[in-house]
Amino acid sequence: MIYYKTDEEIEKIRKSSLLVGKTIAEVAKFIKPGVKTIDLDKLAEQFILDHHAKPAFKGYNGFPYTLCISINEQVVHGFPGEREIKNGDIVSIDCGVLKDGYFGDSAYTFIVGEVKPEIKLLVEATKESLYKGIENAVVGKRLGDIGYEIQNHVEKLGFSVVRDLVGHGIGKNLHEKPEVMNYGRKGTGMKLQENLVIAIEPMINMGKYNVVQEADGWTIRTSDRMPSAHFEHTIAVKKNKAIILSSFDEIEEVIKRNKE
Repeated sequence: MIYYKTDEEIEKIRKSSLLVGKTIAEVAKFIKPGVKTIDLDKLAEQFILDHHAKPAFKGYNGFPYTLCISINEQVVHGFPGEREIKNGDIVSIDCGVLKDGYFGDSAYTFIVGEVKPEIKLLVEATKESLYKGIENAVVGKRLGDIGYEIQNHVEKLGFSVVRDLVGHGIGKNLHEKPEVMNYGRKGTGMKLQENLVIAIEPMINMGKYNVVQEADGWTIRTSDRMPSAHFEHTIAVKKNKAIILSSFDEIEEVIKRNKE
């Protein structure tokens, strides 16, 4: 079943999604060499609880943490732990919250210090592809149009789209139908209707698109151990332009301040 939302429900999803952005922005203040990823996770959990919400990932299908923190060749679902962030890492922070009965979900990949130009391009292209997908999340288009635009943008630059993991519907559940693939053909797939709420989340690899699961049963990494980047917005489908319910504004304000 596809569950279309009322405007009131979309407003609740927006509030949850904006809290996700604020949480990632809070974590961003501390993303620097020498910081342990478990400390970022504890910070995020406390921040969410302080804002009268619950971490959406903690306990979800047994996932034991608040954040998915995936570094370099890790694509998604990375476990926070004793690993220290290093100069030259790229770090994906994926976060979800549950507030007033509705979920929000978003992810951002951070560049720590200096990285090679091709890694910087990977991160930039992944973020750009997210917005290319969102531009096609309008009434009358199809799911395949979203995937096509993401795939077309990154493959032109020599990168590849992970096939085994997808975006998703979101609302009263963290993962709802439909699945939102980051690759596809124009004019194929489900027709988009007003007030469908989905999380679009391109996961883009520098090398091959193949991935494997680590021994922890959660962390997904690239099979060739080349870097991967990940960005995600929760959006609502509308007639002429999708509404982005999550936000990177506060995150990017912190990044800017960190550079000053």
